[in-house]
Amino acid sequence: MKSKENLVFLGMMGSGKSSIGSLVAKKLNLEFIDIDKEIEKKLGISIKEIFEIKGESHFRELEEKITLNKLKLSSKIISLGGGGFINRLIRKEVLKNHISFWLNWSDQILLDRIRNSAKRPIAYKLSDDKLIELIKNRSDLYSKALYEIKCDNLSKKEIVKKSFKNL
Repeated sequence: MKSKENLVFLGMMGSGKSSIGSLVAKKLNLEFIDIDKEIEKKLGISIKEIFEIKGESHFRELEEKITLNKLKLSSKIISLGGGGFINRLIRKEVLKNHISFWLNWSDQILLDRIRNSAKRPIAYKLSDDKLIELIKNRSDLYSKALYEIKCDNLSKKEIVKKSFKNL
Protein backbone atom coordinates (compact mmCIF):
# COMPACT_ATOMS: atom_id res chain seq x y z
CA MET A 1 0.00 0.00 0.00
CA LYS A 2 1.48 3.34 -1.05
CA SER A 3 1.59 5.93 1.70
CA LYS A 4 -1.07 8.17 0.13
CA GLU A 5 -3.54 5.35 -0.50
CA ASN A 6 -6.43 4.36 1.69
CA LEU A 7 -8.26 1.04 1.65
CA VAL A 8 -11.87 1.80 0.76
CA PHE A 9 -14.77 -0.61 1.31
CA LEU A 10 -17.90 -0.11 -0.76
CA GLY A 11 -21.11 -1.94 -1.52
CA MET A 12 -24.79 -1.99 -0.74
CA MET A 13 -26.17 -1.06 2.64
CA GLY A 14 -26.03 -4.16 4.79
CA SER A 15 -22.98 -5.58 2.99
CA GLY A 16 -20.71 -5.35 6.04
CA LYS A 17 -18.51 -2.43 4.98
CA SER A 18 -18.28 -1.07 8.51
CA SER A 19 -17.67 -4.37 10.29
CA ILE A 20 -15.15 -5.65 7.72
CA GLY A 21 -13.41 -2.28 7.48
CA SER A 22 -13.10 -2.11 11.25
CA LEU A 23 -11.61 -5.63 11.42
CA VAL A 24 -9.11 -4.86 8.64
CA ALA A 25 -8.11 -1.64 10.41
CA LYS A 26 -7.48 -3.53 13.66
CA LYS A 27 -5.38 -6.12 11.87
CA LEU A 28 -3.29 -3.45 10.10
CA ASN A 29 -3.25 -1.18 13.16
CA LEU A 30 -4.63 1.70 11.08
CA GLU A 31 -7.38 4.21 11.76
CA PHE A 32 -10.88 3.23 10.64
CA ILE A 33 -13.24 5.87 9.26
CA ASP A 34 -16.93 5.10 8.76
CA ILE A 35 -18.34 7.85 6.53
CA ASP A 36 -21.93 7.40 7.75
CA LYS A 37 -20.74 7.75 11.38
CA GLU A 38 -18.75 10.86 10.42
CA ILE A 39 -21.89 12.42 8.92
CA GLU A 40 -23.93 11.55 12.00
CA LYS A 41 -21.22 13.00 14.25
CA LYS A 42 -21.08 16.23 12.23
CA LEU A 43 -24.85 16.84 12.48
CA GLY A 44 -25.48 15.13 15.81
CA ILE A 45 -28.39 13.10 14.44
CA SER A 46 -28.87 9.72 12.74
CA ILE A 47 -28.81 9.18 8.97
CA LYS A 48 -32.53 8.40 9.17
CA GLU A 49 -33.19 11.74 10.89
CA ILE A 50 -31.02 13.61 8.37
CA PHE A 51 -33.16 12.18 5.55
CA GLU A 52 -36.39 13.05 7.41
CA ILE A 53 -35.40 16.57 8.48
CA LYS A 54 -33.03 17.81 5.78
CA GLY A 55 -33.76 15.47 2.87
CA GLU A 56 -31.64 13.18 0.72
CA SER A 57 -30.05 15.94 -1.37
CA HIS A 58 -28.68 17.65 1.76
CA PHE A 59 -27.37 14.29 2.96
CA ARG A 60 -25.67 13.62 -0.42
CA GLU A 61 -24.00 17.07 -0.42
CA LEU A 62 -22.66 16.46 3.07
CA GLU A 63 -21.62 12.91 2.15
CA GLU A 64 -19.63 14.20 -0.84
CA LYS A 65 -17.89 16.91 1.17
CA ILE A 66 -16.98 14.67 4.13
CA THR A 67 -15.95 11.71 1.96
CA LEU A 68 -13.68 13.73 -0.33
CA ASN A 69 -12.15 15.37 2.74
CA LYS A 70 -11.46 12.02 4.43
CA LEU A 71 -10.01 10.57 1.21
CA LYS A 72 -7.29 13.26 1.37
CA LEU A 73 -5.91 11.45 4.42
CA SER A 74 -3.37 8.67 4.01
CA SER A 75 -3.16 5.05 5.13
CA LYS A 76 -6.68 4.85 6.55
CA ILE A 77 -9.37 2.23 6.23
CA ILE A 78 -12.55 3.89 4.98
CA SER A 79 -16.08 2.51 4.78
CA LEU A 80 -18.26 4.43 2.33
CA GLY A 81 -21.99 4.76 2.77
CA GLY A 82 -24.02 2.53 0.44
CA GLY A 83 -24.65 5.41 -1.96
CA GLY A 84 -21.25 7.08 -1.66
CA PHE A 85 -19.65 5.34 -4.64
CA ILE A 86 -22.62 6.37 -6.81
CA ASN A 87 -21.30 9.95 -6.58
CA ARG A 88 -19.11 10.60 -9.65
CA LEU A 89 -16.53 12.72 -7.78
CA ILE A 90 -16.15 10.23 -4.94
CA ARG A 91 -15.96 7.30 -7.38
CA LYS A 92 -13.33 9.06 -9.51
CA GLU A 93 -11.17 9.86 -6.46
CA VAL A 94 -11.44 6.32 -5.05
CA LEU A 95 -10.61 4.66 -8.38
CA LYS A 96 -7.73 6.98 -9.18
CA ASN A 97 -5.92 7.14 -5.84
CA HIS A 98 -7.01 4.35 -3.51
CA ILE A 99 -7.44 0.59 -3.19
CA SER A 100 -11.13 -0.29 -3.35
CA PHE A 101 -13.00 -3.43 -2.34
CA TRP A 102 -16.58 -4.18 -3.34
CA LEU A 103 -18.27 -6.45 -0.80
CA ASN A 104 -20.64 -8.26 -3.14
CA TRP A 105 -23.50 -10.39 -1.86
CA SER A 106 -26.35 -12.17 -3.60
CA ASP A 107 -29.55 -10.19 -4.05
CA GLN A 108 -31.41 -12.49 -1.66
CA ILE A 109 -28.93 -12.06 1.19
CA LEU A 110 -28.99 -8.28 0.74
CA LEU A 111 -32.80 -8.29 0.61
CA ASP A 112 -32.94 -10.26 3.85
CA ARG A 113 -30.53 -7.82 5.52
CA ILE A 114 -32.08 -4.53 4.44
CA ARG A 115 -35.79 -5.23 3.90
CA ASN A 116 -37.97 -3.03 6.11
CA SER A 117 -35.01 -1.61 8.02
CA ALA A 118 -36.18 1.74 9.37
CA LYS A 119 -32.57 2.85 9.85
CA ARG A 120 -31.97 2.58 6.08
CA PRO A 121 -34.08 5.42 4.66
CA ILE A 122 -33.40 4.63 0.99
CA ALA A 123 -34.60 1.02 1.34
CA TYR A 124 -37.30 1.40 3.97
CA LYS A 125 -40.71 0.35 2.68
CA LEU A 126 -39.45 -0.37 -0.87
CA SER A 127 -40.92 -3.48 -2.45
CA ASP A 128 -38.58 -6.43 -3.03
CA ASP A 129 -38.68 -5.69 -6.77
CA LYS A 130 -37.65 -2.06 -6.20
CA LEU A 131 -34.88 -3.15 -3.81
CA ILE A 132 -33.53 -5.62 -6.38
CA GLU A 133 -33.63 -2.86 -9.00
CA LEU A 134 -31.65 -0.60 -6.64
CA ILE A 135 -29.11 -3.39 -6.00
CA LYS A 136 -28.70 -4.05 -9.75
CA ASN A 137 -28.29 -0.35 -10.59
CA ARG A 138 -25.71 0.21 -7.88
CA SER A 139 -23.88 -3.03 -8.67
CA ASP A 140 -23.06 -1.72 -12.15
CA LEU A 141 -21.07 1.07 -10.48
CA TYR A 142 -19.71 -1.02 -7.59
CA SER A 143 -18.24 -3.41 -10.17
CA LYS A 144 -15.73 -0.69 -11.11
CA ALA A 145 -13.93 -1.21 -7.77
CA LEU A 146 -10.38 -2.51 -7.98
CA TYR A 147 -11.31 -5.75 -6.20
CA GLU A 148 -14.57 -7.63 -5.85
CA ILE A 149 -15.06 -9.95 -2.91
CA LYS A 150 -17.92 -12.40 -3.38
CA CYS A 151 -19.06 -12.70 0.21
CA ASP A 152 -21.80 -15.34 0.04
CA ASN A 153 -20.99 -18.29 2.33
CA LEU A 154 -17.94 -16.53 3.81
CA SER A 155 -17.44 -15.63 7.46
CA LYS A 156 -16.25 -12.16 8.43
CA LYS A 157 -12.83 -13.67 9.09
CA GLU A 158 -12.71 -15.15 5.57
CA ILE A 159 -13.78 -11.85 3.99
CA VAL A 160 -11.02 -10.04 5.87
CA LYS A 161 -8.55 -12.70 4.70
CA LYS A 162 -9.63 -12.16 1.07
CA SER A 163 -9.07 -8.42 1.53
CA PHE A 164 -5.45 -9.06 2.55
CA LYS A 165 -4.89 -11.49 -0.28
CA ASN A 166 -5.43 -8.61 -2.70
CA LEU A 167 -2.91 -6.26 -1.07
